[in-house]
Amino acid sequence: MYNPKSPKAEEFICHDEVLKTLEYAEKNKSNTELIDSIIEKARLRKGLTHREAAVLLDCQIEEKNQEIYALAEQIKKDFYGNRIVMFAPLYLSNYCINGCVYCPYHLKNKHITRKKMTQEEIKSEVIALQDMGHKRLALEAGEDPINNPIEYILESIDTIYSVKHKNGSIRRVNVNIAATTVEDYRKLKEAGIGTYILFQETYHKDSYEKLHPTGPKHNYAYHTEAMDRAMEAGIDDVGLGVLFGLELYRYEFAALVMHAEHLEAAFGVGPHTISVPRIRPADDIDPSAFDNGISEDTFAKLVACIRISVPYTGMIVSTRESKECRERVLHLGISQLSGGSKTTVGGYAEAEPEEEDSAQFELSDNRTLDEVVKWLIDFGYIPSFCTACYREGRTGDRFMQLLKSGQIHNCCHPNALMTLKEYLEDYASPETKAAGDKLILNEISNIPKEKVREVVLENLEKISRGNRDFRF
Repeated sequence: MYNPKSPKAEEFICHDEVLKTLEYAEKNKSNTELIDSIIEKARLRKGLTHREAAVLLDCQIEEKNQEIYALAEQIKKDFYGNRIVMFAPLYLSNYCINGCVYCPYHLKNKHITRKKMTQEEIKSEVIALQDMGHKRLALEAGEDPINNPIEYILESIDTIYSVKHKNGSIRRVNVNIAATTVEDYRKLKEAGIGTYILFQETYHKDSYEKLHPTGPKHNYAYHTEAMDRAMEAGIDDVGLGVLFGLELYRYEFAALVMHAEHLEAAFGVGPHTISVPRIRPADDIDPSAFDNGISEDTFAKLVACIRISVPYTGMIVSTRESKECRERVLHLGISQLSGGSKTTVGGYAEAEPEEEDSAQFELSDNRTLDEVVKWLIDFGYIPSFCTACYREGRTGDRFMQLLKSGQIHNCCHPNALMTLKEYLEDYASPETKAAGDKLILNEISNIPKEKVREVVLENLEKISRGNRDFRF
């Protein structure tokens, strides 16, 4: 039986409820009166139920779809303004004991180059990332209790935070590792991680078990209930996501919204982020082998409907997607982007030799961080390297209260401008610096409080003189 407050995966992601939801959406996809009422509810910025959300996703009335896109854009502006948070992934190891059929790290793949970075290699990678301008990393590692035990992850986090190079430092480490125990999540919390991220891959239990035939990840309930254990351990910023293309997107969308509803119902805090990755070519992986791929139009509709349904969440699109695709969905709800990314184990300090291949997937957007930053600035976005909320303890319900009330703009907008100024002074090309300085000058007037404007202007001048790390 469906129960959003239940700690059991098959009750808060109830298969029968998902099927009923899809049936309801199919039946009402042309019900103009119902669609209008759902859109009006969405305008309140309080979110939608999974059934309401599914109706909007299925809507085939072009006029209403345009309303959905416009509303998604407005909600994104209301909650996140024109800021786009920047980050990069850092792969520590691709040793893995799972049998995931969509990932080249699976245990049976004997020709992929297996790697695990030493702490000295991690230091070199962090320096290279700092020299690009990054302040926020997403840590990645395969599941292998021998090669990648929790102690290795914790030591690596400590190493990353310890590296200070010129004006560079990594100020927030998010972690994307396999589902683990409450005890291990407590250790990650104590290590000072930002968000714990875990993609569900697919919420369809039968498909999940077929796609994960061997290894600890085969356990659907243990994987799906991971966020509950992380929350119990005190990690109050968690990130959800599915790998679109593995299962029917309508099923995944409904279940993803149900998972967000569950976290709200059980813990009072929904997901800090939702990622929307699509399956990509890799070492021995052909995406065409999976028959649930989605078009660019469907992808854009998914982004818009997630933004409307879970309006408070951060939304992430990585370099899996092309420049053109990322450009299309930016205004529909995306608030975080990776830039200058590598999906190899290492590869930032020194390019991986051609004869080796440790990548988890092929990139679609191979631009440098500076090129991505300039591109965003040209569109009027503020590339933000801010990590202030995490470092000031504004996480979980405290962050959500500020976000939902609109008060977060008083912190995030000024912080974004100051961290962008740091980037421009330390790392930007002359063209990017000129464009960025002009953007900052224009954005100063959008800070509503005069006192805050004065402090920001003073801090911007200090940054120009070599001072760093100012934040509200």
